[in-house]
Amino acid sequence: MKKFVGPLVALLGCGAFSAVLAQSVEGLDLEAIEKRAESKLEEAQELFDFAIANAEQHQEAATEVVDNGFQAAQTVDVSHIAGPDGAIDLDEMLAGSQQAMSAPKGAPLFIAFASLSMPEDALARMIADTTRAGGVIVFRGFSAGNPQDFVTGIQKVVDQQGASNVAIDPRLFRAFGVDRVPTYVALSRDFEPCDQLECTSQTPPHDKLSGNVSAEYALTLFAEKGGPGASVSTVALKNLKRGG
Repeated sequence: MKKFVGPLVALLGCGAFSAVLAQSVEGLDLEAIEKRAESKLEEAQELFDFAIANAEQHQEAATEVVDNGFQAAQTVDVSHIAGPDGAIDLDEMLAGSQQAMSAPKGAPLFIAFASLSMPEDALARMIADTTRAGGVIVFRGFSAGNPQDFVTGIQKVVDQQGASNVAIDPRLFRAFGVDRVPTYVALSRDFEPCDQLECTSQTPPHDKLSGNVSAEYALTLFAEKGGPGASVSTVALKNLKRGG
């Protein structure tokens, strides 16, 4: 089974779009300011996605956007954040992400779509099981574009070993039409996700399951159904049980 080890991380430079709001200022419409701040965050995400999507045509500009994002993330102090086996190495994750940015790889064959909004116990089990199976756990992006909040949330549910199988890639959410988590996808073959802002990826035949179920349940169902993702699921299920 092909194992995905280079997380694809889309980073936002948060400083330019963060807003410091006064708690109480006479005559100031705080609600309106908050709405404008949310709008700016959405615009920032769209701008960043567009820059990455057009990297080949506008390599210099896209690289500057990416570098600014990584520099912003590298300023996050994670020295006090420790998982079960020590601190999460954000620098290592970023190094792998930068390599993936410069030489995009295809999608993994078993994908678990996740969110930090999931219960911690369920998310921790999902990450551990998917990692043992040889798949990747994908998040849509940073909460409100804040890398500090993401790292703080991740350290509660993953150790350093599992961090290499955690990715942030909104392209995969778009490609498979994922609008709820957890969702599991087993592919029949590798493919390259579409990089354009509004394009639609031509995904290969695959099995997909959404709902509050475990990775083992999803893989067992895929394998037993004999669908396009059955072969991948059978191997992944053996990996999961062997490592359990």
